[in-house]
Amino acid sequence: MHFKKTLAALALVFGSGILQAETIRIAIGTQDTTINCATGGLLIRELKLLDKYLPKDGKYKDAKYDIAWKNFTSGPPLTNEMVADKLDIGTMADFPGALNAAAFKKAGKKSVFITALSGSPQGSGNGLVVPIDSPVTSLAALKGKSISVPFGSTAHSMLLRALKAQGLDPERDVNLVSQSPEVGGSALQGHKIDAHADFVPFAELFTYRGFARKIYDGAQANAPTFHGTLVSAEYAKKYPEIVVAFLRAAIEADRLIAAEPEKYSELIAKVTGIESEVNYLFHGPLGLQTRDFTFKPEYRTALKTAIETLALLKRNDVPLTADEVIDDRYIREAFKLSGLDYDKQLKSYGKLPLVAKDAQSAVTIKDFNRATQVWVEGEPKVRNYVSPESALFAVREAEKAGRKIRVVFVHDRQSGLKLLANQAWFARSPNGQIDAYLEKDAAEKSAQKSGGTVVNFASTFASSTAKLAAR
Repeated sequence: MHFKKTLAALALVFGSGILQAETIRIAIGTQDTTINCATGGLLIRELKLLDKYLPKDGKYKDAKYDIAWKNFTSGPPLTNEMVADKLDIGTMADFPGALNAAAFKKAGKKSVFITALSGSPQGSGNGLVVPIDSPVTSLAALKGKSISVPFGSTAHSMLLRALKAQGLDPERDVNLVSQSPEVGGSALQGHKIDAHADFVPFAELFTYRGFARKIYDGAQANAPTFHGTLVSAEYAKKYPEIVVAFLRAAIEADRLIAAEPEKYSELIAKVTGIESEVNYLFHGPLGLQTRDFTFKPEYRTALKTAIETLALLKRNDVPLTADEVIDDRYIREAFKLSGLDYDKQLKSYGKLPLVAKDAQSAVTIKDFNRATQVWVEGEPKVRNYVSPESALFAVREAEKAGRKIRVVFVHDRQSGLKLLANQAWFARSPNGQIDAYLEKDAAEKSAQKSGGTVVNFASTFASSTAKLAAR
């Protein structure tokens, strides 16, 4: 009897090539509230896209998958679990990503960035806000004031560069305090700090919720930034097909949100509690950041800067280079299998384009720095207009019909930066043209040049819409 059992076991082994189906763990750490990372986590999970691409033939023919998702509010605890081998894949920004790679190296292991997800070669996405009733309208006016920021974050790097560009010494001219986004938001509301710098989406979120006003965008510091996905190098080497499958799922998530940004902005809001309007600010056409999976030279520079800055802050003493942390082989393969050209995309710097006509006049929108968008409550799609003046007329007509306005988006006349209109400054020229600006000083210079005046959102748009300014 024993002999027969042995033969049966051997037949099973050599006949099937495997004694029993292997169960492969795919443990993924996300940062759902870091909304620009949605294509590398939240959307894949909620839409069950990973299952669609996981390999089911060859050496994976009899494999079973144990997919586990865990959400984090920041990078450090995610890194801790990756290093402890509790997670295989994780998403975070360049700064915490550098710390991730350093922690792995200290442990005798290795982690690598396998894709970028969203970022800005200029640095948009990081921002600086002040309390809504603060008299401060510029970074220079913060000399001698207290500014909080999550230390060791990509926003920290932006702030240091921005202060130095203004001729301010970060150690002598301001009081820097380390605060998480949650603590910083409370401190702003309680007027316990004069300003708070943060990463996606908190500068915009605090502004949208009405207790803060954005006075500085990371793009003004020209400090590149990105969020991306890291993986244990050992895991990627053992299961390269799974890593590529994950990236193909991310590519599909990107295609879906590009086609229907309103729909998926609503989904992100449902999961995270972060308002759809803020999600659309990032993911809609001409958004604050570009969803881009290629490792632009600027993103490599961002990682290099992160590594250097963390060393200066004495947060890392492990020799590390950007080139050893970035491995683009997997995303290149995912592009190929998805029918996309990686090298072509690598050279492209365009944001999600706005291909639209004015909702009122049907004129094709060409000047994107004056393009204005209006999201009317009850309408599934955002309306597009050629200018603030055109949108202003449409807003008033909608209000007369009893419609409520969810949000109005404008663009900084100089930089093209997408803004929440209720927090922008407007230069109104004598001929009635209205141009939007992030900074009051820029609006004043424009108005002075044209002989016009500077106005805010409340005095520009219709009465009920002005309630947005009080959020």
